Amino acid sequence: DGLLPHRYRRRQPYIYHDDQIARLLAAARALRSPRGLRAHTCTTLFGLLAVTGLRLGEALGLDREDVDLRAGVLTIRHAKFGKTRYVPMHPTTGGALRRYARRRDRVFPALDTPAVFVSERRTRVTLGAAEWTWSKLLLDVGLRGPADCRGPCIHHLRHTFAVRTLLRWYRKGLDVERKL
Repeated sequence: DGLLPHRYRRRQPYIYHDDQIARLLAAARALRSPRGLRAHTCTTLFGLLAVTGLRLGEALGLDREDVDLRAGVLTIRHAKFGKTRYVPMHPTTGGALRRYARRRDRVFPALDTPAVFVSERRTRVTLGAAEWTWSKLLLDVGLRGPADCRGPCIHHLRHTFAVRTLLRWYRKGLDVERKL
């Protein structure tokens, strides 16, 4: 310890504003691809991350059997520390996943992968591809410059979700306290 002058510093979390998320999702909807699925995959994937607080790897690891649209629950297998957890989702989120699944199944009627999110190559979307696309979208909407390597990243959607959830709980608590 102390031999090297550099110390690791954790990147400061970036909290996205609603309009920034809307611009990023609009840019994702405009993505082009040969079969036209990429825009729908990215919009649905990034939207899911924004409204559930999932880690990117958790969302990409979802298989069709992990999505229960009737109960409105996602089963996250092999989450942090190898555990399984259940994430509730709003009905509008279930609707977005249902629409994406219909489009995916129309584009690729017979897939060899159980993955929810698939690439134009008929395989599960990779972590690297999703991160690269998010970085490209950040450039497209002006949230990052071409030389920025420490700007906002996809994982900050998780921080944004957590902060918003805590603020909602706090404000709801204040409302309850005022009524007492």
